[in-house]
Amino acid sequence: MINFRYHIVSLAAVLFALAAGVVLGAGIFQEKVVAEAKESIDSDISPQLVGFDAGFASLAAEDLIKDSLKGKTVLLVSLPNARESEVTDVAENLDLAGADVTGHIRFTSDLLSPAKKQFVEGVAAQANTGAAAMGESYDIVGSAIAAAYLDPKSREAGDVANRIRSAFVEGKLIENVEEPGRKAQYALLITGAPRASDAKHGDVVSLLADGLDDGSNGVVIAGPVSSGEKGTIRSVRASDVAARISTVDVTDLASGRVTVVLALVSESKGKGGSWGTTRSADGPVPH
Repeated sequence: MINFRYHIVSLAAVLFALAAGVVLGAGIFQEKVVAEAKESIDSDISPQLVGFDAGFASLAAEDLIKDSLKGKTVLLVSLPNARESEVTDVAENLDLAGADVTGHIRFTSDLLSPAKKQFVEGVAAQANTGAAAMGESYDIVGSAIAAAYLDPKSREAGDVANRIRSAFVEGKLIENVEEPGRKAQYALLITGAPRASDAKHGDVVSLLADGLDDGSNGVVIAGPVSSGEKGTIRSVRASDVAARISTVDVTDLASGRVTVVLALVSESKGKGGSWGTTRSADGPVPH
């Protein structure tokens, strides 16, 4: 039987080739490309296919996403299990798309742990006092994070936003990878492969995403194939917020990380969706 992920690599590469009309030359299949791509994907997939996908994505990205997010501001958020190489590659694609990345923060395991729920809600309610009565449970937390980092008009952070940021950072709920300057119009969350230690994180992310979406122009949550099978992406897609935000479940492919940017472009046009593998309701890529 053909491995499911093996099939996805082949399918993604062919679909991107058809979409961009790019003719590949043998020169892209260099050992360095294959080695770098292999680091960000499961070991049971053919290195030749991984190299093809990585080489193709490096050529097709220019035509597919260059300047497609020019004038848009994006907050990059990584989850505790996100693979650094995937986050870095997505950030480079955002740069190619002309997006203004306002900063990069990381949600900690404490923020996403149901066992820490009471503490997290307490921090959010105290830091964002004006909105404490607006919702229940994680609604308060999502709204507080949105007030701190997001705004549909991408305004400068003020006293309230800075107070909330300080509270979450000091409470070890959020880490600054690259401390955000201005607020952003869009939020992009990157998750990783599911782990036993964060089995419930997806449920919390789904609840937080509701508040993030309310306080922004759009939210995209992206992760690898495995996250769509039994991880965070699967949880989000099964939740009430699924109809309001966008998801991508192929970040372990170079072409999938290009798709993440295309999902943000779609959000900027007011159209959300679920893209990536055959588990994705709206097909492999936005169109």
